Amino acid sequence: MSMALRRRGRSGARLGAAGLLALAALAGTGAAHTAAAAPRALPAGCSGTSPITCHYSVSPGNYDVTVSIGGALAGQTEMWVEARRLMLPATRTAAGAVATYSFTVNVRQPEGQPTGQGGTGNPGLDIRFTGSNPQVSAVSVKPATQPLVAYLAGDSTVCDQPAAPYTGWGQMITTAVRPGAVIANYGDSGESSGSFLSNSALFPALLSKVKANDPVFLQFGHNDKQTSASAYRNNLTTMITRVRAKGGVPVLVTPPVRRLFEGNRLTSTALHVNGVGVNLPAEMRAVGAAQGAPVIDLTAKSKALVESLGPSASAQLFLRSAVDGVTDNTHFSQYGATQMGGLLLQSVREQNLSLAAYLR
Repeated sequence: MSMALRRRGRSGARLGAAGLLALAALAGTGAAHTAAAAPRALPAGCSGTSPITCHYSVSPGNYDVTVSIGGALAGQTEMWVEARRLMLPATRTAAGAVATYSFTVNVRQPEGQPTGQGGTGNPGLDIRFTGSNPQVSAVSVKPATQPLVAYLAGDSTVCDQPAAPYTGWGQMITTAVRPGAVIANYGDSGESSGSFLSNSALFPALLSKVKANDPVFLQFGHNDKQTSASAYRNNLTTMITRVRAKGGVPVLVTPPVRRLFEGNRLTSTALHVNGVGVNLPAEMRAVGAAQGAPVIDLTAKSKALVESLGPSASAQLFLRSAVDGVTDNTHFSQYGATQMGGLLLQSVREQNLSLAAYLR
């Protein structure tokens, strides 16, 4: 079905190269052009002032979305889609100017976590424009033509978290991806490598959609607390084998660290040595080597970041009672998820994985 809708319808501690890369990747630069703008009504399908919400009755699939922000008034606009996936960070437009951005968006039902945790959302495509004074002058939605689909398989640190302050890194990397590629996040809270593999709503559902050359990022460990080394290796190897049978490209991602310190160093629990003594990141690296699969060592990269910040400053990456109303040293704030996503994208570039060609 083809549909075109136009005019219708905290600053943290200094983070070094990895953090700067994340911020640069998510800056939204390079995709906009400006032009004089006359006063415009909201596009059809959109309502409200702050936020501006838009709904399009499309079937599950991938869609090219182009938006023009700005108008007669000066504005500051962010764009979110579906279950809190950030597409455009806060972007300023001067009075009388517009800036046009394009993205490819994955639409599915449920729109967030595949098992429906936190709610299933609405059928179709939902877009929210937030910010101090959001300005939207045009929206276009049309089916995407064979985009590269980057599938994410993982747990609550990856998934599209439906409600703030919890944020998965998978819902933040979307800002960094150019049209022609799309993130399909099948991460789901509480999943281990075994439960994700066996649940029909998770790995089997993801696998049914994989086509040739699609990368499938596999991050597990947080919930493999009692998984034996052999079971963990077998689960990962099974996923690798099945993805390859569909023509996809499996990419292993070691789990990001927890914020658990002894002095100035992270504990073994923080580094994912589980309750039966299995060093899960080491096992994943070994599986990657044995299977010839790329490995993104997010454990090592996040360890370097968290330890460089130290026990106090690293708290901003996670959830803090004073700021977020809850203390949680496993799950990320929006800021922390952005940083973790930046580390992952850094590795995508370093290893020249297929998604790298589509990064802003």
